[in-house]
Amino acid sequence: MYTETVLDHFNNPRNVGIIDDPTVLVQVGDPGCGDSLLLTLKIEDDRLVDIRYKIYGCGAAIATSSMGSELAKGKTLAEALTVGNAEVAAALGGLPEEKEHCSNLIASALQAGIRQYLDSRRQEEAK
Repeated sequence: MYTETVLDHFNNPRNVGIIDDPTVLVQVGDPGCGDSLLLTLKIEDDRLVDIRYKIYGCGAAIATSSMGSELAKGKTLAEALTVGNAEVAAALGGLPEEKEHCSNLIASALQAGIRQYLDSRRQEEAK
């Protein structure tokens, strides 16, 4: 049912935790299944230098959050914005159809967090 990569990221999730002084903190959830993701980002020079998360959800939600964090970490903001649910699922070697929605959590949180950061930066620059 699950690939070896999914099982590895479920059993050994990467980047779990909370950054002490994050540049961005964002929370997203899926009301349909009850999964919830709290994402913290550390951004320096328009690059994601650190990414940490706390996830409440099933094994697929844990694995997709882990993989998504790995795909985004170290990328520029523009590059990280391209990390979508299809890319996360593909990097895991696929997900069962009923679990594909799990990859939306990390992708949605990344996009929301980066947009939040860019919006606040634009507001600061406009002052």
